[in-house]
Amino acid sequence: MLYIGIDSGTQSTKSIVVDLENGEILASAQKTYDLIPNLPPGHMEQDPQEWIDATGETIEECIRQIGKRADEIEAIGVSGQQHGLVVLNASNQVIRPAKLWCDTSTAPQCQEIIEEFGGETSLIKLLGNSMLPGWTAPKILWLKQNEPENYSSVSSILLPHDYINYWLTGEKRMEYGDASGTGLLDVRSRRWCEPVIEFIDPDLEEALPSLGSSRRAVGLLRENLRQQWGLRKSPVVSAGGGDNMMGAIGTGNVKAGVVTASLGTSGTIYAFSTNPVIDAQGELAAFCDSTDNWLPLICTMNVTVATEHVRKLFGWDIPKFNEVVASAPVGSNGVVFLPYLNGERTPNLPDGTGVFHGLTTANFTPPNLARAAMEGVTLGLVYGLNRFRTLGIKPTEIRLTGGGSKSAVWRQICADAFRVPVVCLATAEGAALGAALHAAWVNNLVNNKSSNLQEQVSRAVKIDEKSRALPREENADKYQDLFGRFRGLTQRLATGGYL
Repeated sequence: MLYIGIDSGTQSTKSIVVDLENGEILASAQKTYDLIPNLPPGHMEQDPQEWIDATGETIEECIRQIGKRADEIEAIGVSGQQHGLVVLNASNQVIRPAKLWCDTSTAPQCQEIIEEFGGETSLIKLLGNSMLPGWTAPKILWLKQNEPENYSSVSSILLPHDYINYWLTGEKRMEYGDASGTGLLDVRSRRWCEPVIEFIDPDLEEALPSLGSSRRAVGLLRENLRQQWGLRKSPVVSAGGGDNMMGAIGTGNVKAGVVTASLGTSGTIYAFSTNPVIDAQGELAAFCDSTDNWLPLICTMNVTVATEHVRKLFGWDIPKFNEVVASAPVGSNGVVFLPYLNGERTPNLPDGTGVFHGLTTANFTPPNLARAAMEGVTLGLVYGLNRFRTLGIKPTEIRLTGGGSKSAVWRQICADAFRVPVVCLATAEGAALGAALHAAWVNNLVNNKSSNLQEQVSRAVKIDEKSRALPREENADKYQDLFGRFRGLTQRLATGGYL
């Protein structure tokens, strides 16, 4: 039996077809698109029709690639960028472009909501989370305050993956995982938080779709799409989820101990939990996952954005950059890099800046600067991982994804700094694979068939053992000392107003 997984992101949409019997990816297609240009600073928007066009085109291409085996397609799953605001009118037409996860124009609305509920600590007690500019709730308040005519015509509010599900099935609903990133959900009870909703608008709940289990299907593929794609029967469309939720499934992060860390432009660390993990400091996002469990997550804003800047500064290609980093010793001969070039989310330094510290005439060399950059962004992730440990999450293996994970020297730095074995996956599909596996799991559940997600994941999610790096005790001790210096510098400079 075959399953389609769709990963709809900010830059592109990718669809794949997976044969669950052997975990083989039989087809893959991708289409890129752009953000809406020339918006004011902080505004990041996209036309939802871009996602629909890309989804349709990539699925059609995948079906073409598998030929007659298209009759074996049983279910479809969608992974979508989290937090985006899609608003529809009474005719189910999109009213305005979607405000995206990376849109920071809603910072004033976040502060307004936080102050209304007595500060960040009180809001965390109410929701399980604080309120961040990227989330959906402040976007809704922004729309009400800044575009009242558009707001007055809002009949339905959806997240990006919900909108794609609506296009596929004609049904509007929201599942716990993606809903937990709206800022409207009490993540402990998995219910809408009525005080926050009523503060934004007493009538807001009427525009929200029905909320339910991530283990359910949204519906069947619409008949016109079935005919257009030449399918013998309409596949089930699963609830799907946000990209982090589907990425967890696609990296095998469906049991305690396994942690996923992404070394992309920014960095994310997330884990599986059978209980909600609430951070009173608000640094960890207390998300639900897409298996009706929980997905504690930490995000840092500066990973390859910092290492790539240093690499390009010296004009190195990627192999040369890795070679140079490997030529410098652990600790970069005393050079420490605070990597906050884009500000920072964890720790919360929205106006933060980058710092090279400890420079002397002896250590001010390209290899030390390069390694310090790689070590600095890794120590930023250590900060997040330590929050996990403080809150009771004990990683036994960290699965690395993202462009940085391709570097052998970086994998070893991660293993040493994290004090945990790290390993990459044999495929980089991540969220798309997770969406396909979730679809297969839900399809079995709705058809009353026995279904064990961990068994399905173990068949399809394959580890690249050649990439495994084990922590070296001597290096781990050095990084523990270096992290103390890294954190102390961050705290002192921030307190003094220099970050």
